[in-house]
Amino acid sequence: MNTKKALEEFKKFSDYEVLRITKKELKKCDDYGYDYIGKEDVSNFDGAIEIEANLGLVKFKGSLRATKYIVASAGSGIEAGSDIEAGWGIKAGWGIEAGSDIEAGWGIKAGWGIKAGWSIEAGSGIEAGSDIEAGWGIKAGWSIEAGWGIKAGWSIEAGSGIEAGSGIEAGWGIKAGWGIVSLYSWIKAKLKITIDSRCRIVAGIFSYDGEKEVEAQEIEGQVAYGKVNLLPKPETQNKKKELMSKADELIAKANELKEEAEKL
Repeated sequence: MNTKKALEEFKKFSDYEVLRITKKELKKCDDYGYDYIGKEDVSNFDGAIEIEANLGLVKFKGSLRATKYIVASAGSGIEAGSDIEAGWGIKAGWGIEAGSDIEAGWGIKAGWGIKAGWSIEAGSGIEAGSDIEAGWGIKAGWSIEAGWGIKAGWSIEAGSGIEAGSGIEAGWGIKAGWGIVSLYSWIKAKLKITIDSRCRIVAGIFSYDGEKEVEAQEIEGQVAYGKVNLLPKPETQNKKKELMSKADELIAKANELKEEAEKL
């Protein structure tokens, strides 16, 4: 790449507007934070958004979107009534919460928890000091790491590893490019858990009670530490119901024959 092209590429990453949100643009709403009342439209901001430190939870009524990054400094968190989206990364000293989606082209990181009513998606990693929770799915190009639990109504997927201090749970499946580790609790999916064949699944390695459950209809990968609980598949459950029904019919018939025999 020649010098001129290199300068053009660098300019794309360095020449952008930064909106700095301070107490002047906020109105106290409760003991934990403020409502954003600034004049600047933050629902589709062309540039980066930076939130001043030690403000507590900064709340936005609708969407919070920036073409570059969104950063809340130490002691400040982010809450949006709708989605939170950044072309680059999203980072907060406290928590990050959205009524719908949280999406970043790069990483998402919070000192506390990350919570979305719908989905959470990052091009690289997702990291939280406490819980990561989504009503739908959680997806990261790299790793997903939580100081406490990870929970998704649908699926959890990571390009590399998944690690949580507490439980890892998905309504559908859990998939990791590397391994899956729950330090103190269980790993549960209603359908399938999948990892790289060279890696391992670990549940409750630091728990005082010993191994915890690794639960799914199907587990693709080796469980190095944990109690495996394979859930019955729908077809198995249906077959069981069918056989039980037939058994009840045969028992009823046998009782009828027995009564007839006793009358002879």
